[in-house]
Amino acid sequence: MASHKSAKRTLPELEDILLRRIFLISLMEPNESDAKVAYLELTAAEILSEGRPMQLSRDLIERVLVDRLSSVFPGAEPPFEYLVGCYRRAIDEGRKIASMRDRETKAEMEAVIREAKKLVVCYCRIHLANPDMFPQAETVAKISPSSPLVSLICSEVSLAIDGFGGGSGIQCPPGFLDEFFRDLDQETLETVLRPVFEDLRTEVNKVSALGNFQPLLRALKLLVSYPACAKALVNHPKWCPVPSHVDGRVFEVTSLLGPFFHVSALPDHPIFVGQPDVGKQCFSNASARRPADLLSSFTSIKTVMNHLYDGLKDILLLLLKNTETREHILEYISEFIKRNSARSHMQVNPFICASSGAFVNLSAVMLRLCEPFLDVNLSKRDKIDPKYVFYNTRLNLRDLTAIHASSEEVATWLANDKEMQPNGFKADSSCQMSANLEGRSSASSSGKGKYSFICECFFMTARALNLGLLKALSDFKNIIQDLSRCEETLSNFRAMQAQGSTPQLEEDINRLEAEIERLTQEKLCYEAQILRDGALIQQGLSYYRLMIVWLVDLVGGFRLPLPSVCPMIFACMPEHFIEDAMELLLFASRIPKALDGFLLDDFMNFIIIFMASPSYVRNPYLRAKMVEVLNCWMRQRSESSAMAALFEGHQLALQHLVHNLLKLYVDIEFTGSHTQFYDKFNIRHNIAELLEYLWQIPSHRNLWRKIAKEEMKGVYLNFLNFLINDSIFLLDESLNRILELKEIEAEMSNTAEWERRPAQERQDRTRQLHAQENIIRIDMKLAHEDLGMLAFTSEQITAPFLLPEMVERVANMLNYFLLQLVGPQRRALSLKDPEKYEFRPKKLLKQIVDIYVHLAKGDKEEVFPVAISKDGRSYNDQLFTAAADVLRKIGEDGRLIQAFVELGNKAKAAASKAMDVEAALGDIPEEFLDPIQYTLMRDPVILPSSKTTMDRAIIQRHLLSDSTDPFNRSHLTQDMLIPNVELKVRIEEFIRSHQSPSQNQ
Repeated sequence: MASHKSAKRTLPELEDILLRRIFLISLMEPNESDAKVAYLELTAAEILSEGRPMQLSRDLIERVLVDRLSSVFPGAEPPFEYLVGCYRRAIDEGRKIASMRDRETKAEMEAVIREAKKLVVCYCRIHLANPDMFPQAETVAKISPSSPLVSLICSEVSLAIDGFGGGSGIQCPPGFLDEFFRDLDQETLETVLRPVFEDLRTEVNKVSALGNFQPLLRALKLLVSYPACAKALVNHPKWCPVPSHVDGRVFEVTSLLGPFFHVSALPDHPIFVGQPDVGKQCFSNASARRPADLLSSFTSIKTVMNHLYDGLKDILLLLLKNTETREHILEYISEFIKRNSARSHMQVNPFICASSGAFVNLSAVMLRLCEPFLDVNLSKRDKIDPKYVFYNTRLNLRDLTAIHASSEEVATWLANDKEMQPNGFKADSSCQMSANLEGRSSASSSGKGKYSFICECFFMTARALNLGLLKALSDFKNIIQDLSRCEETLSNFRAMQAQGSTPQLEEDINRLEAEIERLTQEKLCYEAQILRDGALIQQGLSYYRLMIVWLVDLVGGFRLPLPSVCPMIFACMPEHFIEDAMELLLFASRIPKALDGFLLDDFMNFIIIFMASPSYVRNPYLRAKMVEVLNCWMRQRSESSAMAALFEGHQLALQHLVHNLLKLYVDIEFTGSHTQFYDKFNIRHNIAELLEYLWQIPSHRNLWRKIAKEEMKGVYLNFLNFLINDSIFLLDESLNRILELKEIEAEMSNTAEWERRPAQERQDRTRQLHAQENIIRIDMKLAHEDLGMLAFTSEQITAPFLLPEMVERVANMLNYFLLQLVGPQRRALSLKDPEKYEFRPKKLLKQIVDIYVHLAKGDKEEVFPVAISKDGRSYNDQLFTAAADVLRKIGEDGRLIQAFVELGNKAKAAASKAMDVEAALGDIPEEFLDPIQYTLMRDPVILPSSKTTMDRAIIQRHLLSDSTDPFNRSHLTQDMLIPNVELKVRIEEFIRSHQSPSQNQ
């Protein structure tokens, strides 16, 4: 509208022109047909009959607008789109009049525009609250059944890359939404927004990480940025479905935020899987894809998921900052967690539990909400009230397995301990957000106490991580194991196929190939969303650093020794708090560079303090997991100098690590599990590797020697006993299985006979062969490890090996292995490819001879040759000669061979002397013989419960492995043994009376 024309027109004329342009309405039949301009013939007739000029004016426009909306014109826009168009045209006209020179006219026109915009917004609200009030073409109604406000909001927040709500369709004029939501009464607003929130939920439902969810997420974020809209969201009937029959999956699918949390790259049950299918689209036939393609997929998925995490965090934060919605969002999170408690089970029912993707997303969002109180100094941890575990009404933490206390002990303690009554815990009540984050959430419904947001967020995050991120990592581990098993089985089947195929075998191979493809896709999906997201892993570690520091505060801080009695407040905390911390550490330790730059000192302190403290952490498998973490940190597994410093310069490690590892090695013998016998080998494997590493560090080796000297009759002797037990079992098992393996190999080498056997029998025997191979490989590796530890420790620590209760046991073990390796049956152990099975007989022989020689050098009392010669089962002086010959052939050090031969000669002399003594003693009275070994007792003791007399060395050897009386299984320890002085005197007299005069001198 040019200014020189304005001067020639009156204000009513200008107002008419302006309103006609904004509302595309004409009261006079236009000369030329314009489909966009509506000729309101009946309205014009009414105005004319009233004697009014045929001009649009502010006092007429609402009446005219209602007539326009109440009529259907060919090709006309639907009501809402038309009204939004009016608002946009009002803005355009406003820009035009901005250059008017006549201030009075300009002010009048601006007032007209303001009035027009206000009227448009008002009728937008009316239309959305009553969608059937104004007619529209049936085709339009069928095409667009959802709230048109959704498209408008999406257009407001859309980006060029979205392809949703932008570039086509309805566009949001500047300022429209602000004006639309301003001063709208809550009841109308909730009516208007109810279908909007439902549409957003429906649109994003069953969308994967590859779907176009981002404009919908931004639309929701924009809505909740308006406090009134945020209130409308939490008042929506589907905000937080509360009926008791609503399980975790239903909650995810039907709640307003649930589908947003479901957006994921992780696999789900086919019924619920999001589209497009990430596994099929990004990772099908992965082995044939270029690494660059896979890397691109990984990067894209990680980026998209972080956009989702950030968007959901922003939405939750907006709701938390709003005092009218804060309690609702806390209730939503707690209900989501509570209804999915079954996700903690080993087998998760996908029909009653929310998806892994939803809970990983919840984990990531909760970690982002925790960021303000995960500072380096963890300065806000005093706001985390341990009473929350027992008295909050949002989450059931009290019934979870505790770190040490039983459920009965927890209940009794809470009933009797007035300190734990929830009467007046007062968290710091600062407000504003850092203020809001540090201040209170609303009161729990029971009124038992108020907890700060930090406290609420801390414990909710612990549960979300347990059911989400940590459960997903466990599922990932299972996928890896299943994939490995399938690949191994497929390899075996193909080996069978080469020997003769059957229809069943072909079917099995096809099935396995399909299963491997599925598992590979799932593995890569987990890797893309979780393992490749270093920031997510480090955020989780930061949270668990707070967790373990907070837990240690409950027992008085990082120091040893721990209080003699475990504080109940610590004993009653949920066990998964520690287990999850260790699991995440373990996964992070196995991901290249995941720990770069992360301070691990607090974790190191925690592990050293608790791994050998069964009176604090009851679960032996949890303490074993701590060692598994340390095992991953060993310097040879990492190039990081920071890792090396954890072992070589860490104060608690230098003081306590070796001792606590030795103690755990002993404790793990009795886990209480029905699988404890087999479990201990894997656990001790980790301990042994770590101990071997520490032996190379002088400060740790010196401490080790000190422990062996000071605790020779305590933890160190127990450690040696179990080390020997394991060595005997593992090597014996391996050697026996080698004989079984050779038997199957012999069968298969007879080709003619083998081919005549039924195909099923050949498959069974081949399967048995592969199973034996795997067991031998594992057992042999562990046996080498145990013997290696005996070899390197015996070089500098010999005294414990030579104790009366130990020396014969060590000698018997070494003699037995020597017999197997160089005795008459040694050729039976020859294999075509011994390295394949970790069977290295030359190395084994060297380790055994090293132990012989090391003990001989430290044997000042000459007890070792006597012990060797007393072994009636395996000892033969010819074995020493045969072993020396083998050592010469393989080029071992001549000094070692010479020392070994000298030991053999001493043993031979001791055997000869023993025969003379035995001959001189003749028939020994039965009361002088040990009831188990039937050897002459030298130091008889009485077992207090069964009243049986045994030789002290023999019962002490038994007690190293089993703290019970061997005759009635009652509890027995070494300090309970009663010397049988009278019998000892009679035995000594018997020996003297049968010795020759020369022997008595």
